[in-house]
Amino acid sequence: MNQLIQEYKEHAQDWLANLHFSRAHKLALLSIGLIVLVASVGIVFRGHSQPVEIALPVPSIVVPLLVTVDVAGGVNAPGVYKLPISSRVIDAITAAGGVKKGGDVSDVNLARIIKDGEQIYVQPLIPIASAHFAVKRSGPININRATISDFDSLPGVGPVIAARIFSYRKTNGPFMSVEDLQKVSGIGIAKFAQLKNQVSV
Repeated sequence: MNQLIQEYKEHAQDWLANLHFSRAHKLALLSIGLIVLVASVGIVFRGHSQPVEIALPVPSIVVPLLVTVDVAGGVNAPGVYKLPISSRVIDAITAAGGVKKGGDVSDVNLARIIKDGEQIYVQPLIPIASAHFAVKRSGPININRATISDFDSLPGVGPVIAARIFSYRKTNGPFMSVEDLQKVSGIGIAKFAQLKNQVSV
């Protein structure tokens, strides 16, 4: 651009030298021409420049995918819960407050990925009433005539020890005294102390 202006000045000076104007007029014409030249060159360069586009990042909104499951049974807070789509059964049980005391998850696959709309059931504690709560006795049980169910109804005696007492009597004959119960496997001093006032011969 500087070279172009220099060439313009040289040609303009030659042209003005041939004009019959005063020195002031010639300088005025030279200045006007120089201004026009600079403006024209600026317009040309501006026309060739490319606009710069600035791409602004567009904020993305991530919406988590959820599944809805029903958690029931032996949990502390059974109900319907919404969980992330990749959650597992253990996550659903945890959301429901965890397993209630006595709840059984042995049949539940805790690592399985849950599905939308399913029910997750935890087996609750089922209290088993001992037979001696259901049977009302009028007096001590005769251990030589009692059945397995009768023995099972005694305090501290379950179905296993009841079967042992019955088997012992069948093998060894009638008991001679209530103290003979201590010969049965599983009946020690403490357990016999519970039984001695509940049985007779």
